[in-house]
Amino acid sequence: MADLIFLLTATLTALIAGLFYAFSCAVNPGLAKLSDERYLAAMQSINKEIQNLLFLSSFMGTLLFLPVSTWLQFRVGITDSFWLLLAATFVYTIGVFGLTMFGNVPLNQALDRFNLSSAAAKEMAIQRERFEIPWKRFHRIRTVASVLTVMLVIAALVYRTGTSG
Repeated sequence: MADLIFLLTATLTALIAGLFYAFSCAVNPGLAKLSDERYLAAMQSINKEIQNLLFLSSFMGTLLFLPVSTWLQFRVGITDSFWLLLAATFVYTIGVFGLTMFGNVPLNQALDRFNLSSAAAKEMAIQRERFEIPWKRFHRIRTVASVLTVMLVIAALVYRTGTSG
């Protein structure tokens, strides 16, 4: 059973890192080329669509499975694998989940309240600047944190000894 938990942990962690990485490599650069109105409309749409079972399962599943994997490794003993999983748990919890919940989500909520249909061009430009600059900053940090989390989980799996089940 522990092997399955570790496999799920690694998979969920990689899915989230891949999503954030792809967003950084393709989505953000593509959106940056749009006019203010189209950018804001696209981000409003993306922010609504991302709230789906598939995303939430991997995003929240990682938050659940990382500490479970850490605990399972702790039961075997205080090993390098345990420390790597513990570090991965903290990096993900603070740098990915925490930053998303207290950085990106409030920005998304503020953007959702912005009424595009009644806004003037100047208001859209101001709203975009208020949203895009901090949102991208937070996104870059959580992308690095999610990739670091994957690296730590992989390292933990490589150094994992004495466990099966």
